[in-house]
This record gives sequence, structure tokens and C-alpha cells, in this order.
Amino acid sequence: MKNFIRHGERVVVSIAPSYMGLLKYETPGQINGALQKLGFSEVRETSEGAAAVTAEYVCLLKQGKMENIITTCCPSANSLIEIYYPDLIPYMAPVVSPMIAHGKMIKKEDPEAKVVFLGPCIAKKQEAIDLRHDGIIDAVLNFNDISRWLEEEDIVIKDCEDVPFRKLDPKINRLYPITSGVVSSVLATEAEHDGYKKFYVHGSENCIDLCKSLERGEIKGCFIEMNMCEGGCIKGPAVTGDEVSRFRVKLDMEEAIETEAAQKTCLEEMTDGLCFFEEFMSRAPEDPMPTEAEIQEILKMTGKMRPEDELNCGACGYATCREKAIAVYQKKAELNMCIPFMNEKAESFANLVMETSPNIVLIVDRDMKILEYSAVGEKYFGKTRQEALQMYLFEFVDPSDFQWVFDSHQNIHGKKVSYPDYHFSTLQNIVYIPKQDVVLATFIDITKEEELAQEDYEKKLETIDLAQKVIHKQMMVAQEIAGLLGETTAETKTTLTKLCRSLLDEGSESGGL
Repeated sequence: MKNFIRHGERVVVSIAPSYMGLLKYETPGQINGALQKLGFSEVRETSEGAAAVTAEYVCLLKQGKMENIITTCCPSANSLIEIYYPDLIPYMAPVVSPMIAHGKMIKKEDPEAKVVFLGPCIAKKQEAIDLRHDGIIDAVLNFNDISRWLEEEDIVIKDCEDVPFRKLDPKINRLYPITSGVVSSVLATEAEHDGYKKFYVHGSENCIDLCKSLERGEIKGCFIEMNMCEGGCIKGPAVTGDEVSRFRVKLDMEEAIETEAAQKTCLEEMTDGLCFFEEFMSRAPEDPMPTEAEIQEILKMTGKMRPEDELNCGACGYATCREKAIAVYQKKAELNMCIPFMNEKAESFANLVMETSPNIVLIVDRDMKILEYSAVGEKYFGKTRQEALQMYLFEFVDPSDFQWVFDSHQNIHGKKVSYPDYHFSTLQNIVYIPKQDVVLATFIDITKEEELAQEDYEKKLETIDLAQKVIHKQMMVAQEIAGLLGETTAETKTTLTKLCRSLLDEGSESGGL
């Protein structure tokens, strides 16, 4: 919208009549003044289009050819029927919504104008880009969008000039956004009574119930105002804040709006040459349907063997277990979307672990009360699971490590702990679970490993002892050999010394001769 205005386009706003109950102003013309300050060329009331739609509804009622007539002002209600209840399309009034009708009226006056719808509805965005309405609505803003824009520009509606709306005065057609507004507009516009009973329905669940009732053929000869939002458009998805009371808005609008029909002559001039016909069509997905046997097979896969097993709790998003089974067949849902089944499965897996794990599994609370105890614990501690669940941990083992984990919130991994009284050794992992404020412990039996390690250790000690003895003996032998060698060396030295001296003495005597 800012780009349209920035580039000098003529931008016309079609403002939904719900503005009367949702925006804060002193006079309606101040809304016009505020929007023109933002740069919009003209502000028109969508109720002008509603008056044209009312005239079309009156013609249908007068013709009396349709068995039932469902209003087609609400794009969400239209989609509900086209997608989920296509058999009811013959009951849909073949008439465009007030937004589209008004867009056509504005484009007739100025084909180059950019038409912007402003209202409380998100679904109008999708309706605007529907190929059936190509080129009619150029953009859709909601009241939250426009409120932010006004705030950005420091524009306060109550401080703006009162610029009256021009063109047609829609009068009672301004009631379209509240429940019964369409019916009231039709009754005020009709020249004579028709043979249709008239009522309104609002809220998605009520609309669905009505569609089912129509499918069963329970309703005939009725003109039905259908709106998907609870309370009508005044409680649309783009209406924020719980402070907006649909009851107060409804009362205020009914009090402020004239209950007369729009001026027929002026309306005919504005709509001359325009066609407000719309063709609705089935958009139902063509999904394969399973046989009864296939449905039963899928139900069995989630533990539903008998009709009484089908809880129809709705937790999966489907109303019944059968509907969910069909969705699984059509690949729109998964088996594990069944919460009761997954809960039962999880519990069975937990029980399977507790019953079959070769390791001792314990869960204790802060008081050291045993909350879980695996079946294998009986083999080691002599206590059955039923007995252990009535006991405290300190009644058969030292709980100090558990207490430390509780106090410190730090885990213990791979700690060796022996229980001589029970004649076994363990490798322990003790973990704090903050969400439940409990401690989970697993004891792995390492008795055999410890015994083998002890045997290995003793063998090593024995080997070391033998080695020490051999070393000692070798030292003794070495010392004895050294002693003998020492004595022999000394004797040899003495003998040789004597021999040398003897030879020297003999030499001296010969030289003297």
C-alpha cells in the first residue's frame, strides 16, 4: 500500500462495517479523515457491496428455486463447504461476497484505481487472490495493520477531521459483521414475505454440525446465515485484545445503525451492468478410501482389537479412531499420533527394561524411598520388586553416593563399589533427574571381572616373588664367586711376587761373580 501511494496511484479503501465497533473515534467521518491522512485517495464502506449482495439474496428468496440457501459472505465458510462438504454446494447462494461486490462497484467507477479491503478477517487475503476474483481486490489489510501504520505516522483518529463518507448510505447493511446481520438486512429489504425459514449459525464447530445435519437431509426450506467466527466478523482473527466484547459491539452497532434498507435507486445506478454471480465448485481432495478390513488392520496396529478399545479421545486431532485410521491409510497421519497407544507402548517398554535388564536399576526419591527396582535385583539383594518398593535404600545398601548426587546435582559415572555382605562388586552410574527430582542408578555386575583381576594380581605378586628369589640367589652366587676369585687372585699375586723376587735375587748374585 505504501508503494502504491508513493508512486502516485489512486488508492481506494473499502472498509468493513465492523470498524464501527472496533476502531475508536467520535464520528465515523474521522476514520475517513485518518485514512486520507495516510495518503488514500478515497474511503468507502464495504456495506455498499453488502447492499448489492442483499439485493441478490432477496431475488433468490423471491424465486424460491433452491431447497436451502446458505449465505456466501464468509470465505472460510465457503471453503469449509467446497473442501469438506461438496455435496452442499447446490445450497450455496451463487453470489459474491460484499468485499468482491464492492470491489467491482469501485472498479466500474475507476478501472485504474487500486482497491484495498480493510477489515478484521485473515481469510479475505485468500479470497482476494482467488482466480475467480482476479483483478478486483489489489490488497487486503486488517485493522491491526492499519493501527500500526497510524501509530507510525503519529495519527490519532479522534484528532482527525470529520470527513463524511460519500456515495450510497448502506444503512442496515452495516450490520453484516454481527450475528443475524445478513438476515436482518434481507428482512428489511424484502418487499414481500418469502417461504423460507431464516436463522444464523456462527463458530466453526456449529458450522460443521450444521453441514452434517444438511448432509443428512434434516433441514429443508431454510435461509441460513453462516459465519465461521464465533460472534461474527467483529470477533475475526485480526481482532486483538480480550477487552473487545462482541456483545457490547453488537448492541452498540444495532443501536447506532438505521434499520432501513439502502436506497434502491442509488444502488441500481451503482450496480448497473455488473454481475455478482459466483460459481462454487468442489475442492475436495480425491483421497483413496480404505476397505473395512484395512481400517480394522490399522486399528489393530494401535492396539484397538475391539470396539471398546476405540476411545475416540480426539487427542490425535481426529474426532474418532476410525477417522484417524482412514487418515493413516491416506498418509495424512501417522500411527504414533495415537497418544493412549504410545503411552501404553512406552509403559510396556519401560516394564520390559525393568524386567529383562541384566543390570540392577534403581530409582529413589529424596527420602531414599525406592520408586523403581528391576527384577534382577532379587538375585543380588534377595529382595523381590514388590518388597523393595516398600523399602528405603538405606535398609540394604549405603545411600551416601545417592545423597551426594541429590545435594550436588552432579552425576557419578563408572564408580566401583563392592558389597562384601552380598558377595558381589558393581560398576555404578548414578544420575540426577531434575524434572522428577529423583535419582536413577544402574549397577553393573563386575564380580567376575574383579575376581579375574584379583587372580591376575595375585599371579603377578607370585611372579614378582619368584623373580625376587632368583635375583637374591644370583646375587649370593655372584658374591661367592667373587669371594673365591678374590682369594685365588691374592694367592697368585703372592706366589708370582715371590717368584719375581727370587729371580731378581739370583740375578744379583751372578752379576757379582
